[in-house]
Amino acid sequence: MSLKAIHIVFITASTVLAFGFGWWELKSYSAGGARLDLILGVASLVAGVALIVYGRYFLKKLKHIGYL
Repeated sequence: MSLKAIHIVFITASTVLAFGFGWWELKSYSAGGARLDLILGVASLVAGVALIVYGRYFLKKLKHIGYL
């Protein structure tokens, strides 16, 4: 497995984790109303979007390198 493939796996896992945590925090905010839950939820969703943008940039930059 190449470094490119491992990087893609970690970026994908990080993106899923960021969106999952963001959803969980926003759900917690709607149940309890703590301001920190709202801040963490929104920040996590922004981080998830940033990871998607970075993943697309990474794939375009290294499109000439194989996955194996």
